[in-house]
Amino acid sequence: MSLKTIINIVLYQGAWFASVLGAAYQQPWLGLEVAVIVLALHFILAKDPLPEAKLVAIVMLIGFTFDQMLLSLDLIDYQAHGWSKAFVPAWILALWLTFATLLNVSLRWMRAKLSLAALFGFIGGPLAYHAAQSMGAITINLNTAYWLLAIGWAIVMPAFLVLAKRFDGFHLSIHKTITS
Repeated sequence: MSLKTIINIVLYQGAWFASVLGAAYQQPWLGLEVAVIVLALHFILAKDPLPEAKLVAIVMLIGFTFDQMLLSLDLIDYQAHGWSKAFVPAWILALWLTFATLLNVSLRWMRAKLSLAALFGFIGGPLAYHAAQSMGAITINLNTAYWLLAIGWAIVMPAFLVLAKRFDGFHLSIHKTITS
């Protein structure tokens, strides 16, 4: 495992805990503050930050839509919004922003294994929400929400990896190799 991969995983996990614990302790902006640092480091490490920025924006918009649907259907209640309770909280946006940083680094290997990515999403997505609930950041109102989370993550995870391949700021192109 490369140092870049280890840094990527550690930074994401730090952002995840800052976001979730920040929400649990009514500090909704903590996760976003940490996310800004994580994103800055991610873009510095990228060979080409522009495609990475596009990927981060797309993943955040899809994630916002997904979590907004869960909120609007009253399947999940989020703690510490930081703004109107009609919208997903700031710390959820931080999670989506920083999750996108994993796609072309530590989850890069999964891009060629989209079936495994779907399984990863089907299991890992609901587990992450369950962990957030255990820490007091969210409340899952109906057990059927877990099925929607599993199905949603089974769809978005491979889709994110396809997008990551298209918007890959960590791939060293042949042109850059020749001119470097």
